[in-house]
Amino acid sequence: MLGFFNRLLAHDDAGKLLLRITIGGLMLFHGMSKLLTGASGVKAMLAAYGLPEFIAYGTILGEVVAPILIILGILTRPSALLVAFTMVVAWLMVGLDKTFVLEKTGAWAIESIVYFFVGSIALALMGAGRFSIIKNPNWR
Repeated sequence: MLGFFNRLLAHDDAGKLLLRITIGGLMLFHGMSKLLTGASGVKAMLAAYGLPEFIAYGTILGEVVAPILIILGILTRPSALLVAFTMVVAWLMVGLDKTFVLEKTGAWAIESIVYFFVGSIALALMGAGRFSIIKNPNWR
């Protein structure tokens, strides 16, 4: 019986696609927000840390370009690493003081940052799988 369920659910490439759509799609919402409203909020945070404001445009790469590539299955591993790096920067800039904090609902205050970071690392380790718009596996 257990073997039956294991065979029934043994679709690694479909699981990778689902993870790609989830990580890429949800991260893309964050990026689209910055595209629509501008990166002024990120610029202000960078300025407060004494960092150059032009770095804010790196969020477009990490929250728009990389997620689109992840969803499509193009350069998935480097794109996932870029999203993971973006999450490390997000944690350092807005989540560091919330690392040991629980929200009123009991959720970890930085759980979305951690979710995107760990999911992106998993994608970097697994790759796109065969459900990609690119047929050449070197570009997946």
